[in-house]
Amino acid sequence: MPEHAHTNRLAGETSPYLLQHAHNPVDWHPWGEEALRIAREQDKPIFLSIGYSACHWCHVMERESFENEATAALMNELFVNIKVDREERPDLDAIYMEAVQAMTGQGGWPMSVFLMPDGRPFYGGTYFPPEPRYNMPGFPQVLRSVADAYRQRRDQVDEQAERLTEMLGQSAALQSKSSDLSQALLDEAVAHMQQRFDEEHGGFGHQPKFPQPMSLDFILTQYLRTRDLDTLYMAERTLEQMALGGIYDQLGGGFHRYSVDAIWLTPHFEKMLYDNSQLLRTYLHAWQITARPLYRRIVDETIAYVLSEMTAPDGGFYSTQDADSEGEEGKFFVWTPEEIDAALDDQAAALFKAHYGVTQHGNFEGRNILYASRNADSLAQEFGMEPDAVERTLGETRRTLFDRREQRVKPARDEKVLTEWNGLMIHALAECGVTLGNAPALAAAERAAGFILARMSQPDGRLYRTFKDGRARLNAYLEDYAAFVRGLIALYEATFDLRWLGEASRLTRIMFEQFHDAERGSFYQTGASHEDLVVRRKDFIDSAIPSGNSLAAECLIRLAALLGQDEYRSEAARIVLTVKDALGPQSLAFGRLLCSVDALLSPSREIAIVGDPADPAAQALLHTVRSRFLPHAVVALKHPDEEGLLPVLESRTLVDGKPAAYVCENYACRLPVTTPEELAELLD
Repeated sequence: MPEHAHTNRLAGETSPYLLQHAHNPVDWHPWGEEALRIAREQDKPIFLSIGYSACHWCHVMERESFENEATAALMNELFVNIKVDREERPDLDAIYMEAVQAMTGQGGWPMSVFLMPDGRPFYGGTYFPPEPRYNMPGFPQVLRSVADAYRQRRDQVDEQAERLTEMLGQSAALQSKSSDLSQALLDEAVAHMQQRFDEEHGGFGHQPKFPQPMSLDFILTQYLRTRDLDTLYMAERTLEQMALGGIYDQLGGGFHRYSVDAIWLTPHFEKMLYDNSQLLRTYLHAWQITARPLYRRIVDETIAYVLSEMTAPDGGFYSTQDADSEGEEGKFFVWTPEEIDAALDDQAAALFKAHYGVTQHGNFEGRNILYASRNADSLAQEFGMEPDAVERTLGETRRTLFDRREQRVKPARDEKVLTEWNGLMIHALAECGVTLGNAPALAAAERAAGFILARMSQPDGRLYRTFKDGRARLNAYLEDYAAFVRGLIALYEATFDLRWLGEASRLTRIMFEQFHDAERGSFYQTGASHEDLVVRRKDFIDSAIPSGNSLAAECLIRLAALLGQDEYRSEAARIVLTVKDALGPQSLAFGRLLCSVDALLSPSREIAIVGDPADPAAQALLHTVRSRFLPHAVVALKHPDEEGLLPVLESRTLVDGKPAAYVCENYACRLPVTTPEELAELLD
């Protein structure tokens, strides 16, 4: 007897998400010319299902519909069925998500889209239940209705597909406007965020709540610009409430995807590499501004989580951890009082339960999501302890319960390596590692960068998107190049190894060759050598992950300063000006791009250090720079015995035999300084 009753065309894929569906009775195809050819030859509409391995409702729809023999037979009879991993194919995900949002007013995953044989969308939605409920039609009913419309009302369906496709192509026609930027735009953006800010619980809007690190980073830059404490409060309140809430893994470190409620208590339990990379930097920046120990602890714990759980033996970073284990959402992370009592002595258990809000009835399906409900001072008074003793005891109990939790069945992990997400994490670990003196974090960033250059590069120097099971595949997208280049720049500024900056410069040239729209400005998401899709889009919106154009603008601004290529700064301005009118009134959709607006409006600042990096005097100068949140400054270092290979380092020398720092703003340089105190005065 075969091990599986069914095996479809997904069995040859590397994506864990696609392989999860390889034994469905649905005759799934991967996206490709073969599936599109079959649809054309058989004159069948396409059912396109897009999701990802850590998506809870994707698993639900699979169990309810795609594993159902009768539903699968209906799908196979009426449609050519294509399954796509959105993490591997962000181009397809972006095109068809925009279509679904246009048709329904909302989006999400699993995404369910019906296409003409040529790929044009005409109907879609997200999750469909197996029978009518929640004011939604049952999936079999949807299948029959769509197939009937395709056969009986083809003209109407074709007209709908044409209208949607025309709408989808509009982003490519956007053009850079010849208009100046002003700080009024930044003020408008902050004001819009303040209107959406939840003053009690932090975050923006109601529920569900997403962390939005890009918007928080922008808010921190605006605090530096204005020193307005109300602006800083938006970031601090949000970061504090997330750190204390259930969205943060209080035992293992790292953040879950989002909170289903307004108070950051109940998360969707999946953990994403891209969320944690961005939040690492945001908490680091908040710590640089405020010196609050809470923020430093979150950074340290999240780094430890990434290094222990999300790092492959050969150096790349894994993509996600699932929400479910043993078929239940969140089971790995939640606790009963009895489980805690069995692991700890009476006083330690009582203290732990009081701190983390553990009750008999629980806060999640009869069990407890851990959240920091009370501070050490309050607990010290109740338990007759010193606050320091409370903190020590809680630290010990966390380690004990973490070890106990490690014995449970862990959530599944998607172990594909994505260039884009690795670029984000390389950036985070390089910056956090060098700022905090965390050598393992910095080493992990270097190993990951080396892995991508060695294992995810094509023979002609272009990048692949994904790596799994020893295979690198799929042409990289704009966001892959831009995120990785940004990580390489961060590695150079952390290590001053010119290899990283050289690779960043080389890949930026490829980015221009493959993706740049020289006529209108900005960059396409797909390269010139990419397959033809129904449209060739440009992406500017920063959603959960920065858009490719936002990352590209940031890279170009920094490379312009480091390499002395002013044309890069001009190209960054063209990107920003393409969507200038939307940045203020829709600021929550452009957090990362707004940081580039702020950079373009701020003085260009270059900091050149001359000295042996092993010299304590040079280290003191570097520490003075790195301990501060200087979002738009670039840092370069020249050893006294070397030539200054970068324009920013030309003609820089020791001063009276001592390591020196040269600070330049807007092409004007101050006199060099040799002490941390003098340098601090120039930077503050």
